[in-house]
Amino acid sequence: MAVARHGSGPAATVRAFASQVHPVFMLPPLASSLFGAALAGAFDPRVALVHAGAMFFAVYTAHVKDGYVDFYGRGEDDDHPMTERGCRLGLVGAGVGFLACLAWLFAVAGPLAALVTLPTWFVGFLHAPQLDTNPVTTTLGYPTGISLCVLGGYVAQTGAVALRPLALAAVFLVVLAGVKVVDDSQDYDYDASIDKRTVAVSLGRRRARTLAYALLGAGLFAVVPLAVAGVVPPSAPAASLVYAVVVALAYPADAETATMLLIRGAYLFLAGLLVATFFTPLAGYGLPDVTVLGPYTYLATEVVFGAVALALLARQGRGALWRAGRTVAVLYPVAYVWDWYTLEVGVFSIPMRTGVELVGIPLEEHVFMVVVPALVLGIHETVNGGAGGESPSGAD
Repeated sequence: MAVARHGSGPAATVRAFASQVHPVFMLPPLASSLFGAALAGAFDPRVALVHAGAMFFAVYTAHVKDGYVDFYGRGEDDDHPMTERGCRLGLVGAGVGFLACLAWLFAVAGPLAALVTLPTWFVGFLHAPQLDTNPVTTTLGYPTGISLCVLGGYVAQTGAVALRPLALAAVFLVVLAGVKVVDDSQDYDYDASIDKRTVAVSLGRRRARTLAYALLGAGLFAVVPLAVAGVVPPSAPAASLVYAVVVALAYPADAETATMLLIRGAYLFLAGLLVATFFTPLAGYGLPDVTVLGPYTYLATEVVFGAVALALLARQGRGALWRAGRTVAVLYPVAYVWDWYTLEVGVFSIPMRTGVELVGIPLEEHVFMVVVPALVLGIHETVNGGAGGESPSGAD
């Protein structure tokens, strides 16, 4: 029996098998595996390539199984390049390739490397029809695989688990879960028609979109406290900042455009973390010392954040500025009493200030009580689209 549904001969067979190599979904696991190896510092290229090979076979298994189930089992797809026999041969070949890589890792890198690598095949094989039938496993399947790629690539080099690869694997799990929710929302209408329980179908597109960007924000921000705690190098948050720009561009876009941006931005995020952790460009440098401004330091920081608050509110229009002004005016007396009391009883001190006081508290504290709530309100208005709520792209 033939392997290819379209055409015959060796060339058609090769094209059929090659059709299941989808670069958009195949490259991230391979890159993540090599990233995990790079986290170990100087790494063995042979071990890195074999582990990446295992990831290739695991993802290839997922692609073949998913296509087989969607076309021959569910009738969801209009066409498929492989016959049923071709799909089975593809699954067997990928399984044999994965087992060969796993056995090599067991012998050369140790049993722990093989143990961490093994679950990736199950994630791929069980993606359809087992894991893609409920919101949790549908969303977390691919991100879990990527996280295991990072961790497995590291363990294959070192034979041990460490905090840094664990932490970064968790970051990728959260960030890519957000991307997957956005990706799945593209098929909302069709998935709803067949009762396929993606997050978008279960929560509705608006709430799913909110959850997706909350996950993205949480994952990107997590790099900052990890850097503060010394788990990742000080330059690692720069990777989050780059990806945050992409997320901001994707936020108002439709699901298809947003998915395209977020997937490509994930490559930038990975590349930024690779540079930060492997080359440590800021090693030996401390935090920038803004206290060179002397007594104007506190005031200068308030001017910067006040400008950001004003820009955010002005972007939302006069209504946002008016609402923020009223809120700040109502809050100000409460903040003034609270601020005066805490300074009076010695809860905190402000050394880097001008020394100018107005009605019992420093000038900078008066500015602070306007800037901070204004910044909060500016972010609130921006995230919620002003008084009108979500932007149209997030509507149900």
